[in-house]
Amino acid sequence: MTVSDSAAPLPDERRARVIELLRRRGVLRVTELASELAVSAITVRRDIALLASQGLIRRVRGGAALPGATVASGALIGRLLEGSPSPEPMPVAAGEAGIQATVGMVVPSLDYYWPDVVRGVREAAAASDTRLVLRGATYQAADERRQLTWLVDSVGVDALLVAPTTTGEDGEALVRWLQSIEVPVVLVERAAVAGPYQEAMESVVSDHVYGAAMAVRHLAALGHRRIGVVTTMDSPTSPHVRRGWRQACEELGLGLEDAVDVNTVDRRAPEWPHALDDLLDRCVTSRTTALLVHSDPEAISLVDRCQERGIRIPADLAVVAYDDEVAELCDPPLTAVRPPKAAVGHAAFGLLAARLADDDAHRPTHRVVIEPRLIIRSSSA
Repeated sequence: MTVSDSAAPLPDERRARVIELLRRRGVLRVTELASELAVSAITVRRDIALLASQGLIRRVRGGAALPGATVASGALIGRLLEGSPSPEPMPVAAGEAGIQATVGMVVPSLDYYWPDVVRGVREAAAASDTRLVLRGATYQAADERRQLTWLVDSVGVDALLVAPTTTGEDGEALVRWLQSIEVPVVLVERAAVAGPYQEAMESVVSDHVYGAAMAVRHLAALGHRRIGVVTTMDSPTSPHVRRGWRQACEELGLGLEDAVDVNTVDRRAPEWPHALDDLLDRCVTSRTTALLVHSDPEAISLVDRCQERGIRIPADLAVVAYDDEVAELCDPPLTAVRPPKAAVGHAAFGLLAARLADDDAHRPTHRVVIEPRLIIRSSSA
């Protein structure tokens, strides 16, 4: 249970207590200070930032320590309680050891797409002796907020990696909350802006627009002139796939006026069989000979239905899947766009580690974009 700040000492008294505890014990983690002072981890982080800016303590990874110079704790505490001017910043002793960081990560699924992203983060975290606390959510902003709050307030993580919902009222509120908290945040496979000037948050994403366009170019190179797109409703990736498909079709002069352009339910919905038959009827009527389908399960289900209806893959209809999670298991194996999932995880952790190591408030925001790959198999050959 998160400790309420309502019974906590006054801010100056609390900060004096922080210095006193550091004088006694040396280096302390944020979680230890929060427990000792009966306040939230966010409150402790704010105190540490203020005291560090005054030169009274030194921020280390995951907590705080006193600077190298020796200053009597009583004098420091007195200055804080009396409101006297802060002393000049004190020098930091060379070679003073820091402490290991704890990074929290929240992803919307633990069984599709995200395991490879998490693997990339884990590998990078292990190489830097960083603890990773992973939580799975459900593509719902309220659930993501609950998981993130637990990581910040109860675990006391030093930083967050998160793939949040960013749309709708709840998603927009979640983005604002992420921008307001006192720990560094890097978005994974998501991008977001907030504030009066639409400031961007730090992020690492796959270039899904580029990936979708690459699939269209592949199909066009094989001679297809009617290339459709099928995406899944409510998927954060779908708008990017559709944009890449449209841009490539326009660039290549492929007709869009009667193109198959479907944004449908996923395969688990009761309406899926009917929607699938409607889609294939449209392909036949419009003489569409190729489809880009997001994601793999929907593409595999589509191929199965084609075989039941006597539509040959790829002779009558070429199919390219987007995600490449299970595309190879289809019969025939599906050509697929493979987002760089593990690389995204590596890069996201690297960005977060750089942010943790750099206390400069003026460090520019970084947005990293990584290109997917096209894996060619039998469904488009």
